[in-house]
Amino acid sequence: MSRVTGPAASPPPASASVVKKLLLDWFATLGWKPFGFQRDVWKAVKNGESGLLHATTGAGKTYAVWLAALQAFAPLRSSTPRAAAPPLTVLWLTPMRALAADTVRALQAPLDALESAQPGAAPWTVGARTGDTASSERSAQSRRLPSVLVTTPESLSVLLSRADAKEVLGTVRMVVVDEWHELLGNKRGVQVQLAIARLRAWRAVAADEALSIWGMSATLGNLNEAMTTLLGHPDGTLVQGQVPKKLVIDSLLPATSERFPWGGHLGLSMLPQVIEEITRSSTTLVFTNTRSQSEIWYQALLAAKPEWAGLIALHHGSLDRGVREWVERGLKSGELRAVVCTSSLDLGVDFLPVERVLQIGSPKGVARMLQRAGRSGHAPGRPSRLTLVPTHSIEMVEGAAARAAIAAGHIESRTSPEQPLDVLVQHLVTVALGGGFVPDELYAEVRGTAAYARLSRETWDWCLSFVRQGGPSLAAYPDYRRAMPDEHGIWRVPDARLARRHRMNIGTIVSDASMAVQYLGGARVGSVEESFAARLKPGDCFLFGGRLLELVRIREMTAWVRRATGKRHAVPRWNGGRMPLSTTLADAVVQQLALADEGCYETPELQRVRPLLEIQQQWSALPTPQTLLAEVLKTREGWHLFLYPFAGRHVHLGLASLIAWRVAQHAPRTFSIAVNDYGFELLCAQELDWPALLPQLLQVGPVRQAQDHRDQQTPKASEGLLHEVLQSLNASELAQRRFREIARVSGLIFQGYPGENRSNKQLQASSSLFWEVFRKYDPANKLLLQAEQELLAQELEIGRLHTSLVRMNTQRLVLKVLPRPTPFAFPLMVERFREQLSNESVADRIARMVQQLEKAAGQAPAGGSAPPQDAAQVRETLVFGQEGAAGASKSSTGKRPSRRQPARPLPPL
Repeated sequence: MSRVTGPAASPPPASASVVKKLLLDWFATLGWKPFGFQRDVWKAVKNGESGLLHATTGAGKTYAVWLAALQAFAPLRSSTPRAAAPPLTVLWLTPMRALAADTVRALQAPLDALESAQPGAAPWTVGARTGDTASSERSAQSRRLPSVLVTTPESLSVLLSRADAKEVLGTVRMVVVDEWHELLGNKRGVQVQLAIARLRAWRAVAADEALSIWGMSATLGNLNEAMTTLLGHPDGTLVQGQVPKKLVIDSLLPATSERFPWGGHLGLSMLPQVIEEITRSSTTLVFTNTRSQSEIWYQALLAAKPEWAGLIALHHGSLDRGVREWVERGLKSGELRAVVCTSSLDLGVDFLPVERVLQIGSPKGVARMLQRAGRSGHAPGRPSRLTLVPTHSIEMVEGAAARAAIAAGHIESRTSPEQPLDVLVQHLVTVALGGGFVPDELYAEVRGTAAYARLSRETWDWCLSFVRQGGPSLAAYPDYRRAMPDEHGIWRVPDARLARRHRMNIGTIVSDASMAVQYLGGARVGSVEESFAARLKPGDCFLFGGRLLELVRIREMTAWVRRATGKRHAVPRWNGGRMPLSTTLADAVVQQLALADEGCYETPELQRVRPLLEIQQQWSALPTPQTLLAEVLKTREGWHLFLYPFAGRHVHLGLASLIAWRVAQHAPRTFSIAVNDYGFELLCAQELDWPALLPQLLQVGPVRQAQDHRDQQTPKASEGLLHEVLQSLNASELAQRRFREIARVSGLIFQGYPGENRSNKQLQASSSLFWEVFRKYDPANKLLLQAEQELLAQELEIGRLHTSLVRMNTQRLVLKVLPRPTPFAFPLMVERFREQLSNESVADRIARMVQQLEKAAGQAPAGGSAPPQDAAQVRETLVFGQEGAAGASKSSTGKRPSRRQPARPLPPL
């Protein structure tokens, strides 16, 4: 444990020791003993310190911080059982509404024990305030908040917008941020930073006492940075809980491994094994990476085991709240055998009956794998087990890589966004509503956060001008005069209508407009994205909530449905489902390939995938940390380049577009691009001498400047790279898409009052109008620049792209000229086919190519390789695994390639 002590507060009253004794007695009645890290937190909070607690899932983090708060802030107030509850003292922030009720129960248990042992020992009240809180409870909280409030970042910001916010929240002595890793790397975490800065300033004025701030996490790689971001300064206490806990990470391996895989090819073949594993455990969570996948797998399980109806369930964020709560109750009681779920069950909900976690497809990150593994055995001393169910052969290597990374303690880092001005603009209006602000004082307060520590005075003044009049292009419109100084120089919201609008749209969670799904004359099922529902016609069927539904009509943003049977159906698609392979896991995968390159196949995963890796090694080579593998192939389609940086799909899309753009600067060329998490393919119909071109094309800086800038990490080279990446993509269209979200968060677009139905088309039209107006009449608008910066940082991962290029230039280029596609190249070709052809045509082509490749590879070792699928089997797998595909494809212009059928049967490769 590393400890840095911050400014100490006044010592707690002596009666705190009595509270501690009562709490230890309660622990003893449960057969528990405090862990060392729990005692460390109790001592730190007693000494007035703030910090971060990092310990494994289920180790007891909640009681470490909560019992510390009780000992420090809940001394004996009276010997009578009816002592008045203290005002709001502890704010407990949770990233998900679903966790609030569970957290309230956990916090209430020791209070009940104290009250039972000695009436009046801790007359605290506990409540929750989230988007799910009933209006009657909200009304009661408006009159008096509980002593401990469990809430979300969005609901806290709404409280900050109350006119009496300072009086109501000025009594807060402690802020606890649960699952800090889930908030740290996004705008919701910035929202938390700004709120804590406000509370810290109020506490210092009200009581001349430092606000106690504690974060909790189980899966962070950069602990000191995470703590500094939360506290706003590095002077905190880092407590790391070392609790013995058995963690098992293994893989559910197919009986045989195909030597020429493609994204999702294992598909239904793994279903019998998944069913067998579910049967062996009392309760199992089956995680998928997308909501669409969860719908498909739930239906497949139910079709294979109809007797499980009522014993297995489905859980994802688009289902109705009542459905989700029913599933959660079934998990807690142990009534459900299995639940197919998404990230909606990733975080802190305590499901003790869960013994096993199955992960369908790679989770793409070590931290996510650890988080999901912790859903099983969620208690001190109980083992946690996660089993990876690969959706294609190469994912088996990811299973071995993740286990090695966890053993080595390698977990992904998360960093805070820097200066998101849309969040700051929203915060300015919130604070103007919550009693008003003086610009200089608020500027100092905002700069006390990690996200805005380098906020310039010029940018601050621009933000003030923006909330005052919307900038020069919107100055004539009253709706954008959202805050302005009064006669005393205090900035306030001048219009009650604008105040209501702002409160209804506080938050940074932005998603496409959704459409409710409801039975005719019956219950609400959930919601699907409007873009999916708009493509349906009455009579069309789709799979949702584990049921086959038929659309009857769409009216007032509601899709009215009835049950259907035996018809072909679509599966709803939700945006944002694809996750790129993290740098940490990608590096671990390459390390596993390096072991295979040396002939070391010790893990079960590498042994099963050995036939594939040996063919890759014989026909080409295996990537290693010291080498960069490139493959060149000539077919009747043209000249192919396959490159394997192992940097994740986002980076590969940027790299492929950059290389294609650099080639086209010398002579016009048209490219087709396909990417997955391992590499990318560039296909050109015209002949290209890739062996001669590639070394120059991989320069970090612009090719034409490469000879002038030998130092590839100079700022000038980085600026040139940024310019080239923007030129190589349809950057304006991509940035405009990012601007839609920024416009909503910053308050430019009003998303509507409750019950008011505004379609996605209306919202997009509004954001497009602002985009064009700003570009034409206010080109210096900083929200336009933010859209471009977010595009580069989040969608293209420009920092990771630059790092990848620098690393690639230090590696030895291994370039192989191929007579046929290798096992690594084949899945990239399939991804391109999937974009260009129908499922029937793709299935025929895949089956034919696999037969040719297997014939060229020769006889596989006994039991080492699966027989190739025929076209019908491939077609069935394509339908089952569409959401599980490992790649994406596009043309070099950013548009979807036109549909094109083969002119004649493919010749042998």
